[in-house]
Amino acid sequence: MMKKRLLFLFSFLLAMTMFAGSVFAFADIRGDKGETDILALKEAGIVSGVTAELFAPRGKVSYAHGIQMLVKGFDLKAEPSGSKPIPKASDIFANVKDSAWYSGAFVAAHLNGLPIPKDVNPNEKMTKEQFAHLLFNAILSKGDFAFIELYVMMEDEKDVSPEMMESIQKLLVAKIAQLDNGYFYPKKEITRSEAAQMLHKAIRFVKTVEPIPPLKPPLDPGVTMSVSKVNDEVNKVTVSWGEKPNPGYRVSISKIEFTENGQAVIYYTLHEPEPGKMYPQVITEAKAHTFISAEYQPVLINGFADDAGRVRGGGTGVDRGSASEGGGKAGFSGFDPNAPASSQTAVQ
Repeated sequence: MMKKRLLFLFSFLLAMTMFAGSVFAFADIRGDKGETDILALKEAGIVSGVTAELFAPRGKVSYAHGIQMLVKGFDLKAEPSGSKPIPKASDIFANVKDSAWYSGAFVAAHLNGLPIPKDVNPNEKMTKEQFAHLLFNAILSKGDFAFIELYVMMEDEKDVSPEMMESIQKLLVAKIAQLDNGYFYPKKEITRSEAAQMLHKAIRFVKTVEPIPPLKPPLDPGVTMSVSKVNDEVNKVTVSWGEKPNPGYRVSISKIEFTENGQAVIYYTLHEPEPGKMYPQVITEAKAHTFISAEYQPVLINGFADDAGRVRGGGTGVDRGSASEGGGKAGFSGFDPNAPASSQTAVQ
């Protein structure tokens, strides 16, 4: 009986020790604004401390650590595009060595569309706007989400880099980022606590807010695409509508968009015979071709012109670099980072 009691007491003390070590992992985050977020990320294996007992919440975040956090937080993978192999870090970034512990994260982030400067210094400290911009693009790598079109006034908006303003605005609207008495401090180096707070809320956002289903382009029976090699650098892409009874049936390539993830998005349009026009009755193949770099994987999209004469895509969300044409960047709203996950709904 005594042995059983001692065994029970030992097991209880061991369990309490493990629990305490898990919950109170870092002695220097108690009372920190990001304590809950840091612990959640730690438990998920996304962040670690500078030592076993210290997190250094006021420490600054380098590009190397920031990119690593984003890749682990959003589970970004480095996957080959078509027949192209996964590139090395040195193929993309001038200052990222292939042997560096963070090189894989940089490659995965790049392949998932995060706009990391090609001449980035991995040891350079990230500013709040730089981290916010990459964080927002990491969110977009998981789908298109609907935001309320709302502009949040900032006391220091003049200090925000224009290309990063949209990212910051969307994060503020979604309550992933917050202002400090009306200030965002975009040029301030982001702390480990601030980065953890934003990252944890962004991960919850992606997990709880339903993305907008992609709009499928109209189906065109018989339209096919073939790719033939011209040389090591160039491929010929042919879009065919098949055999038709006269030359009045045509295919035209409306435009081509080259994306950061290595795709050449080819928009095509089908044309039927013009009413009242006479065509020779001869079977012909309705086709069009174009030439693209062998570095890009061709993707075929049905394109059509809107009332202004601009070619618009079928809403596949391939081009995330534009906020207007083709349905690219959208936003979200209706997310409360402090509400239970089960209560989150998408606003479209």
